[in-house]
Amino acid sequence: MHSSLTLRRAEPADVEAITGLVQAAYSPYIARIGKPPAPMLDDYCQVVAQAEVHVALDGTQVVGVLVLEREGDEMLLANVAVLPECKGQGIGKVLMHLCETRSRQVGCSAVRLYTHERMTENIAIYRTLGFVETHRAQEHGFSRVFMRKAL
Repeated sequence: MHSSLTLRRAEPADVEAITGLVQAAYSPYIARIGKPPAPMLDDYCQVVAQAEVHVALDGTQVVGVLVLEREGDEMLLANVAVLPECKGQGIGKVLMHLCETRSRQVGCSAVRLYTHERMTENIAIYRTLGFVETHRAQEHGFSRVFMRKAL
């Protein structure tokens, strides 16, 4: 694991850094999908205010973000992203572990997520982490793959 990594709840002061991180993490997919992925369209002022948002910090720099939204007894993993220059350091794994820990702490029985069908490397990562594809659907103009992991 990344030795100097700290995790904490996001604050309004983190919104600018989170927005920048999301833009950097998802912009490579624009060409593949043909438009900006859904997380790039979110207003992170609103997201930080309404969802459970955690940031991963390397020193004072926000290097990862995790957005969770409880839906009944299941947790929706709305977004997990890592700064492109920090990929491969295990930050995503730490954030996914936090997602499952938080979901269990609040009594959720499963974690659900969706990703774009063309983000094939993400689908492969989620499968490795124990997520199972439940269905595929068109939603808000995006071709999405829905996945779930029972806790």
